[in-house]
Amino acid sequence: MKTYIKEGRIHVGPWYILQDAFLTSSESNVRNLLYGIKDSNDWGGVTKIGYFPDTFGNIGQAPQLLRQAGIHHAVFGRGVKPTGFNNMIQEASSYESPYSEMCWRSPDGSTVIGILFANWYCNGNEIPLDDESAKIYWQSQLKSLEKYASSSQMLVMNGCDHQPVQYNLPEAIQVAKKLYPNIDFKHSNFNDYCKELSSAIPNDVKIIDGELRSQHTDGWGTLVNTASSRIYLKQLNQQNQVLLEKVAEPLASFAWLQGDAYDHDLFEYGWKTLMQNHPHDSICGCSIDDVHREMVTRFEKTRQVAKGMINKSLTFLSGEIDTSMFNKWGKSTIPFVVFNTTGHNRTGVITINLDVVKQYLSEGINKQKLKNFSIQDREVLDNHGNILDCQIEDLGIEFDFDLPKDEFRRPYMARRLRLTFEAENIPALGYNSFALVLAEGSANDCVWDSLICNDREMENHYLHVKINPNGSLTVTNKINGQQYNDLCIYEDTGDIGNEYMYKQPSGEKTITTRNIQAKIFVVKDTPFQAEYEIVHEWELPISASTYLHQEQKELVWFTERKSQRVSETITHKITTRVRLEKNSKGVYITTSFNNQAKDHRMRVLFPTDILSDVHYTDSVFEVVKRFNKPAKEWKNPDHSQHQQAFVNISNEKSGLTVSNLGLNEYEILRDGRNTIAITLLRAVGELGDWGYFPTPDAQCLGEHIVSYSIFPHEGEQSRLASYQASYQSQVPWTVNQLGLQTGELPPTYAFIEWESTKVSFTALKVSHTSNDIIFRGFNMAETEAWLSTRMPIGSVQVYRSNILEEELETLSIPTSSSKLVIPVNQNEIVTVGFKKAETIG
Repeated sequence: MKTYIKEGRIHVGPWYILQDAFLTSSESNVRNLLYGIKDSNDWGGVTKIGYFPDTFGNIGQAPQLLRQAGIHHAVFGRGVKPTGFNNMIQEASSYESPYSEMCWRSPDGSTVIGILFANWYCNGNEIPLDDESAKIYWQSQLKSLEKYASSSQMLVMNGCDHQPVQYNLPEAIQVAKKLYPNIDFKHSNFNDYCKELSSAIPNDVKIIDGELRSQHTDGWGTLVNTASSRIYLKQLNQQNQVLLEKVAEPLASFAWLQGDAYDHDLFEYGWKTLMQNHPHDSICGCSIDDVHREMVTRFEKTRQVAKGMINKSLTFLSGEIDTSMFNKWGKSTIPFVVFNTTGHNRTGVITINLDVVKQYLSEGINKQKLKNFSIQDREVLDNHGNILDCQIEDLGIEFDFDLPKDEFRRPYMARRLRLTFEAENIPALGYNSFALVLAEGSANDCVWDSLICNDREMENHYLHVKINPNGSLTVTNKINGQQYNDLCIYEDTGDIGNEYMYKQPSGEKTITTRNIQAKIFVVKDTPFQAEYEIVHEWELPISASTYLHQEQKELVWFTERKSQRVSETITHKITTRVRLEKNSKGVYITTSFNNQAKDHRMRVLFPTDILSDVHYTDSVFEVVKRFNKPAKEWKNPDHSQHQQAFVNISNEKSGLTVSNLGLNEYEILRDGRNTIAITLLRAVGELGDWGYFPTPDAQCLGEHIVSYSIFPHEGEQSRLASYQASYQSQVPWTVNQLGLQTGELPPTYAFIEWESTKVSFTALKVSHTSNDIIFRGFNMAETEAWLSTRMPIGSVQVYRSNILEEELETLSIPTSSSKLVIPVNQNEIVTVGFKKAETIG
């Protein structure tokens, strides 16, 4: 293989796998190129083309990513006309480009030559050898190619993911040359083809901007509803991406700055295991059940790697933090640390379990002594000695174990407490330390404030939340007085489509919880958070009729199906937790339910009542602006779209941002209220491609927990702040118990300082090629931004980089105490490298 790759007979890369870009994070798309190009070069050479043959639409920032990786061409099969569903060529009357070649431009201005597989990416399969058949074949092929080609260089793709290799291709090409001596048939490759095309392409190719999402079609062939197929996979993917890129890598980078080793190989294994779940028919949830069961195993492997790396870094860093300032509160003091691995200062409610006393099994266990150990009259202090409001829960005696590096495992029993409190202003990419101490007076004497107004209302300085009898929310932004009504009503419809596309039964009436009386309980009431539980008992049809099964077996196309849902119902209990924190501008919601209904879609609704023709949604390295109404060609009643972390509707005075955790499908309803609808579950029973493939696991029966948040805001600056809050809400807090000790690190510290209202943080890692610290972000705005940063201790040089972590431009900075202000162009992906003294030379 290596010989053939070096000789140019086999071409590999540039991706590690062929991913679905819309359903994988910004950093996952970068790592896919980073590891793909690294491995390709290790094997002898890389194909320098952005290859997207069958992705279900293409992200708007793909040209910028490719250009940063030194790639100037992209090929794709979907996203613009004339290719429609089932790969049929459509007329080009309203096609965005008159040619299959175009100039594809990212929002920052980066461009590549875009090449649409107008006749699909396997238009040259099974080329005949006999003259008569070959003549008929090539007459049809050449006519189709010439219809869209902008130059004399025309692309014929021999091979497909469902196609055996054609071993007699050289002979078939010779037959073609004999039949058409005026045409030069070349058995070529993408590198050579793109070189030839670049010199032949005309100057009048059109510029196509941003996302390619098949919006100028009838809407039935976008395959966008794969964003809601098997939502449990999307949730697992989101959790694992965040653990790797927003927790494990930053913590390992902190530790590396303090002298710990950075395990590039283990991170690579974790990323590659995760990315093996990212091909479009995998992460899109549109394969047979066996494929997706294996994905769950891979996600668990990735999680184990990430958690192992997190624990390794925490162990190292915890030994470096000086907690001696807590000595004056006595030997029973238990210090602990709260890390913020996001790119902005953070305030929020955290929970940590602390072992107040341990007994190792090897030394003998006195359970009665553990039970009798007093935990009363304790309080939490910050590192300045300030007493914090805190809820302390006794967890009793629990078993656990240490895994020392230099000896056998050490099992122990411990008396364990759970602390819950609000940690304020934890520095970005840093930490604060705290301690549990014996109270000098009675801890019960403090004044117990509350965010609870009454049995259905709560508020803090920024928001007022009222829970209505039907369980919906009325949220008022106290800063500008804007009120949002009927939030968090649930909607359910039948779905007689498949894993690829949603299809509501014709004439079906949508079911909602609008007229259902909910049960409402206060479940948390502390000075730093309030939480209500809302319970709906909802009658839903148990499934579609058996006629749907018949239509599926007879291969009735999903748009032509006549099936309806049955009249028999099942009780669908929904439990909703709504939480408000003392210093937060968001409302945090968790919904849990046991799905026992089939063939349906469940969504949660957020009417905004904001007048706007557009909305904003988080995508890959982009907050993209989309129109609320579809193009005139759109016929599909549903207009669902992809999202990453959030969707927003706003005007110059106010707006609403709804964030999510692994819920990648939304729709802006054309209901006169600009309602944001977030899909929580889609349950279907077949794959739905070129035959009948039942997928009972895709009905997603069983327990589900989904999370999302509401962030009302005011004007432009507040809107950007709501985006940053949405990104932070994706990232779990990292906490760890410490000992009373001296250390090189102070009680509070930021390892890398950066500041920007417009630039959103995406990565902090150590480069596997240079061993330099790399951090990355992107400008969320369509205007220039500024990123202010300070070199971490031990760094002696700063430079601009790219997504391949190559050094591009040295940035002058006099000392480590000085701040460097870096200009960032509109929508630019910016990567900065820091060199340590020992890595230079």
